[in-house]
Amino acid sequence: MKSIRQFVQQFRAKNCPLHVLVNNAGVMLVPERKTEDGFEEHFGLNYLGHFLLTNLLLDTLKQSGTHSHNARIITVSSATHYVGKLHLNDLQSRCSYSPHGAYAQSKLALVLFTYRLQHLLTANGSHVTANVVDPGVVNTELYKHVFWVVKVVKWMTAWLFFKTPEEGASTTIYAAVSPEVEGAGGCYLYNEERTKSADVAYDEELQRMLWTESCKMVGISDEANRLL
Repeated sequence: MKSIRQFVQQFRAKNCPLHVLVNNAGVMLVPERKTEDGFEEHFGLNYLGHFLLTNLLLDTLKQSGTHSHNARIITVSSATHYVGKLHLNDLQSRCSYSPHGAYAQSKLALVLFTYRLQHLLTANGSHVTANVVDPGVVNTELYKHVFWVVKVVKWMTAWLFFKTPEEGASTTIYAAVSPEVEGAGGCYLYNEERTKSADVAYDEELQRMLWTESCKMVGISDEANRLL
């Protein structure tokens, strides 16, 4: 979190506008371990880092967006969120750790976060939109922690079943620059089309509760959430 705050401070010092923010960093199926701040790695890196970065850059995004050209926030989730469960009483997976469960939870949290963020942006009248993207199954180093058997199968079949990194990036780029989504927020995008996310992701009370807890975890104000 320290490095995120330092980056934001350095970016702000440049007095540059910010029209597009893509939250894309992530790890998958890592063994149980913690970040420097003591967060479970999937939740800390995949979700909380993006949550903090986005919130610290919101003022700049709001100043950069206009009525005809909204600033855009794109967050990369995964189809794994469909099987994810959010354990509000154990977001750090301390009671029972499963790499698959922790990864899926972090990806569900990103969808819940995006929907709540769009609700707050709309209520504030901001010229900023927030959407979430599913890039599909992409042939990258994200799979380096899977079992060796899976790695062999991936090596043998990637050309047939996996997208290239360029193909995997296409929906993110679409969300970032396409006129077709100008002014549209709170969407779940897959293969450059709007689609339905997991039913639980539309639970507004769960969105609100996760936002409140996330603010506590990263040490920022929850004022906007409390006003609604």
